[in-house]
Amino acid sequence: MASRAFVLVLAALLALCAAAVSVAAQQRPLPPKYRIINPGKYKRDQQMTCDDPNDNKAKCLAKCEKRCPNQCVVLCPGCKTFCMCDFYPGVSCGDPRFTGADGNNFYFHGKKDKDFCIVSDAGLHINAHFIGKRNPAMSRDFTWIQALGIRFAHHHFYVGAAKTPKWDAAADHLALGFDDEDLDVASQLPRFVGARWSPPTAPALSVTRTARVNTVVVELRGVFRIVANVVPITAEDSRIHNYGVTDDDSLAHLDLGFKFYDLTDDVHGVLGQTYRPDYVNRLNVTSKMPVMGGAPDYLSSDLFSTDCAVARFGGGRHQAGTTTAVNIAMVTDDME
Repeated sequence: MASRAFVLVLAALLALCAAAVSVAAQQRPLPPKYRIINPGKYKRDQQMTCDDPNDNKAKCLAKCEKRCPNQCVVLCPGCKTFCMCDFYPGVSCGDPRFTGADGNNFYFHGKKDKDFCIVSDAGLHINAHFIGKRNPAMSRDFTWIQALGIRFAHHHFYVGAAKTPKWDAAADHLALGFDDEDLDVASQLPRFVGARWSPPTAPALSVTRTARVNTVVVELRGVFRIVANVVPITAEDSRIHNYGVTDDDSLAHLDLGFKFYDLTDDVHGVLGQTYRPDYVNRLNVTSKMPVMGGAPDYLSSDLFSTDCAVARFGGGRHQAGTTTAVNIAMVTDDME
């Protein structure tokens, strides 16, 4: 009987402890959550609501600002909005505007239908394929990044925007490939937030949806995290900037956010060089459009080639004591 009484008392104490833990958990403020708005074609698609379960205030309404019409990030609770392409190191958007590791924005126009090395390190190489339109009044192409070709170890990974004549915000325009095989995105990455795919031969690599369509996080554990979002050139963008978009091509391309965890001091490439400890920014940062030149140094023969002039991949340069741990604070870190 004494033993049974002891068990009953112990069970009661455990129940009280569990209740106390539950109450404490309810009293703690929940961690902030980031959500993505992909505005779409209509005004009603630009809004979302979020609330704070810790107060009795009405839900707030968030809406993308005009300066980031294609996508914005909402912090819940509070409904504070951010443009993906503002202020965050490792971001590339539009006519490619990069934000270097030093926090400065610069443009790299490249050339349409060509491939350029964006990051090249001993164990990682990332090329970007550029698409574009030529404005007869200008001496250069309007360009956008259509796809990335990523090499690590003996693997190849492709993430890109599928060519689409007419943009449909409800459709998925994402294209993926691994080791020279195209992924059946519809079946291998179902359309719900949190859907995840990882190859059996490279389990450290994963692709996770952060929106039902067109937005994913590509992660190689301990090496990089890339947020890729497929966006079009809208008729309004084309009208304002004279891009010359036609009905047969919406110029779907990628807006990108990069985070790197283990780059060496010898890293190079259009974006990669800005992570070098000896990098000196010689661009005119006060200019409305500081442009990084030297395109021939970054030109690759194809999307997965490592033959650009500044290539570092597989060069055995990753020596002890040369690794630079890079920890970039980006709003994409906690996105779901």
